[in-house]
Amino acid sequence: MAAAVGLIIDDAIVVVEHIVSRLRGEGPTGAEDHRSRVLGAAGEFGRPLMGASLATIIIFLPPVFLTGVTGEFFKALSLTMAMSLIISFVIAYLAIPVLSARLLGARDAEREDSGPIFRLIQGLFAWMLRLLIRVRWIVPLVCLAWLGAGYLAFKGLPTGFMPPMDEGGFVLDYVTEPGTSLSETDRIIRQVERVLQETPEVATYSRRTGAQLGGGLTEANEGDFFVRLHGAPRRGIEDIMADVRRRIQGQAPGVDVELLQLMEDLIGDLTAVPQPIEVKLSATDPAILESEAVRVAERLRTLPGIVDVNNGLHIAGDALEIRVDQHLAALYGIDPERVNSQVGTLLAGSVVGSIIEQPKVIAIRLWTRPSERAIEDDVGDFRLATASGSTVLLRQIATIERVAGQPTISREGLRPTVSVTARTEGVDLGSAVRTVRASLDQSGALSPGVSYRLGGLYGEQQRAFRSLGAVFAAAVLLLGVLVLFMYESIRVALMLTLSCLLTIPGVVLGLRLTGTQLDISSMMGFAMIVGAAAEIGVFYVSEVFRQSGDGARDTEALVSAAIARLRPISMTSLAAILAMLPLALNIGEGAAMIQPLAIAIISGLAVQVPIILGLLPALLVVTHGRRRSEG
Repeated sequence: MAAAVGLIIDDAIVVVEHIVSRLRGEGPTGAEDHRSRVLGAAGEFGRPLMGASLATIIIFLPPVFLTGVTGEFFKALSLTMAMSLIISFVIAYLAIPVLSARLLGARDAEREDSGPIFRLIQGLFAWMLRLLIRVRWIVPLVCLAWLGAGYLAFKGLPTGFMPPMDEGGFVLDYVTEPGTSLSETDRIIRQVERVLQETPEVATYSRRTGAQLGGGLTEANEGDFFVRLHGAPRRGIEDIMADVRRRIQGQAPGVDVELLQLMEDLIGDLTAVPQPIEVKLSATDPAILESEAVRVAERLRTLPGIVDVNNGLHIAGDALEIRVDQHLAALYGIDPERVNSQVGTLLAGSVVGSIIEQPKVIAIRLWTRPSERAIEDDVGDFRLATASGSTVLLRQIATIERVAGQPTISREGLRPTVSVTARTEGVDLGSAVRTVRASLDQSGALSPGVSYRLGGLYGEQQRAFRSLGAVFAAAVLLLGVLVLFMYESIRVALMLTLSCLLTIPGVVLGLRLTGTQLDISSMMGFAMIVGAAAEIGVFYVSEVFRQSGDGARDTEALVSAAIARLRPISMTSLAAILAMLPLALNIGEGAAMIQPLAIAIISGLAVQVPIILGLLPALLVVTHGRRRSEG
C-alpha cells in the first residue's frame, strides 16, 4: 500500500485540476450553470481517465502469473496495486465530480488561474518546447544519447537477488568432522557459543545439535544457531556476521560454519539451495568428482569476496554393508528379499499392530532387544526364518563389512553431480559470480571430462530476471495495443510507448547514482514507472486530441496541450515522489525490502515530465514529417 499511494492520488489530482480549469473558462458562473460545468468537465474527462487507469492497471496484470520465489514476492504487490487503481478510478470518476459540484463555488471559478511564478515557468517551458520542435532533427540524437547513457549505467550496476536488509538476527549453521559423536560435537560447539557470548551486539541465541531450525533431523555432527541482535545503535549486521565468522575460524578451526539472515535462509529452503553461489560439477566418471570438488573449493577460497565455501561432499555416518550369498541362501531356503525384510525388522523394528488408549492409538513394534544389536558382531547372530520354518544365522549366508562414511553424490540429468557452494561478503552477487566464472574458465582449472554450471541463488536470480523480462515485454505490448485502440493511430501508439520506455534510462541512472543493486525489487520498478509514464502520456495525448481533432498533427495543439497538462502532471509526479520518499530513505520497519523499488520509481518520476511533455510532442512532429502550425 505504501508503494501504491503515489499512483492512487494521481487520478484525483488530475480530475480536480481539469474541473477547476474548466470552471475558470469563459461563460456564465451562475449556480445551475456552475454545476452543469462541473459535471460536463467530468464527463469530458471520462475517456482519458479510463484510458490512463487501464494503462497503469495493465502493467500489473502479467506479474500475477509469475511463479516461484519471484511470484510469491510480487503477486500480492501486483494484486494490491491493481485493485487500488481500480478503486481510485471509481472514486475519481464518480465521487470527485459530485463532491466538486457541491464544494466548488462561483468564487473558486473567479480566482486567477495561476500566479506569476508558474506563468513564468509555463512561458519558459513553451519557449523551450517550440525550440525543440523547430530543431526537431536533434530529437533522435537526444534519444540515442539518453539510451546510451542508460546502457553504460546499466553495465556497471551491482546485481543481487533480494534487497540487502538488516533483519536484526541471523542463522549460523555448523558442521563438525564426519563421524563426530553428539557429546564431542557439543564440546566443540561450546567454543562457538563463547564467541557469540563475547559479541556485544548479540542479545540472545538458541542452539540445536542433530536438528535444524525448521524442525528437521540431521546427523549428530550438524546443527544451527538462531542469533538475535540488540536494536540500534549498533554495527551493521553484515559487519557483525563477518566478525563472528573470522573469530570462529580462529577459535574453533574444526568447525565449518555458514552465516545467513533469516529471509535468505527461508528463500534457500524454497529454492533447495540457500547459498548465493553454487558450482555444480558433473563428470562422466564419478570417481574423480570427489577430488575435483575439493580442488574447486580450495580455488574458490582464494577469491576475494567469497566466504563459507563448502565442497559439497556430505559424508554419511559409518554403515554395515551386508552382502548375501545367493547360492548359500538358496541352499537354506531363503531369498535375498526375505533376508532384507527380516534384517530390517530386527535392526529398526516394524509395526505389527496397534492398541487404543484413549485418546491415542499406540503402535506395537516388533523389535530385538537393544543388547542383541549393541555391537557389529551381534548383527551376524541374527536368526532368520526360512521358508521351511527352520532358522539360519545371518553370518552363515552373508558377509558383513563395516564401511566408513562415503560422500553423497546426487544426479542431475542422469549425470553424477557435486555442488560446491559459497557465500559472498563485501561484494554483490553479480561481481562474485563474474569472479568465479573467470577463475573456473582458466585453462587447467578443471580436470578433463569435468564441466560446471552455476545454480544457487544466482540461478534463481537469472530465472527471476528472465521471468520479469518476459512480464515487462508483455506489459509493454498490452500498453501499445491499448493506446492503439484508444486513438486509432499507429504513430501515436508507437511514439507514446517509446516515450514511456525512455523513462527506463532514468531509472537505471538513479540506481547507479545511489549505489542500489539491480534485484527483483528494483526490476519491478521498471514496469511500475512505465505504467506511471503511460498514465500521464494518455492524459497529455487526450488533451491534444481534444484541442485538435486531426490526430495530433497540429504543432500548436501539441504545445498548448503540454502547457495545459504541465501543472497537473507535475503535481502528480511530485506527490508520488513525496509518497515514496520515506521508503527510499529506508524509514520504518521493513522499508529495506522495497527500498530499491522506491528508488527506481522516484528516479523514473523525476524524468517522466520532461520526456512526456517535452520529447513526446517533438517525436510526434518528427514522425509526422511536417508542422501544420508554427505557433
